[in-house]
Amino acid sequence: MSDSQADFPPIPHPEGALDRALALVEFLRERCPWDAAQTPHSLRRFLLEEAHEVVDAIERNDPRGLRDELGDLLLNLAFQVVIAEEKGDFTRQQVVASLEEKMRRRHPHLYGDGAARSWEEIKAEERAARQPAEASEKGLLEDIAPGPDPLRQAERLQAQVARVGFDWPEPRGAWKKVREEIDEVGAELDTANAAALEDEIGDLLFSVVNLARLAQVDAPTALARANRKFRRRFAALERLARERGVVVGQAGLQELDTLWDDAKREEQ
Repeated sequence: MSDSQADFPPIPHPEGALDRALALVEFLRERCPWDAAQTPHSLRRFLLEEAHEVVDAIERNDPRGLRDELGDLLLNLAFQVVIAEEKGDFTRQQVVASLEEKMRRRHPHLYGDGAARSWEEIKAEERAARQPAEASEKGLLEDIAPGPDPLRQAERLQAQVARVGFDWPEPRGAWKKVREEIDEVGAELDTANAAALEDEIGDLLFSVVNLARLAQVDAPTALARANRKFRRRFAALERLARERGVVVGQAGLQELDTLWDDAKREEQ
């Protein structure tokens, strides 16, 4: 053991596996300036990235990758809990107790507290309990907080208004709306109004999410699959370019498009 290692006590290893993750974060914050400087806000980006990487490992059916990504996500969750404890906001025991209470409330039939109830009924009751005096005056969308994932937020907004009948009865209606929004984007491309073009592209994206929801396709998952497919096909394009002596950065669009079509045919 080096002198530098001997200066520090060993990382504590509580018996509980999840407690060990919390102890690891406490150890890091005591001894690493970067870890000690982190805040809930500074760690948001990493928390989101790790969550997406967990989903990617699931999509790739990669158990070993999923194990590692879950560890990274757990580290970020542990950071949030430990920092909250340092600030006196809440404790790890309160986090777990809140989770247990919520699951018992949502599964009364499993705990002998009553008959099974619909998810919608329980959620409505929870919303009313949080702000009972204002519950009858609140707008339908007020409980949907702005989130870092615009695709997921659009999906939630659409699902919420669908509860009161503001929705297409089937996917074809949403598809017609998508085509309408495409035409409006095309019209704005001929103008110099950047703000209007941004608005129309936003409307188009929102309508595509609605189409995906009605077609029972998870929009963020579909986009993640498209991203992986693009990466895979462009890597094939680069390989074909090397085999044919084509310099990608110097080739024109027509030549690159031919390579792209060949890469797609290879994959199929």
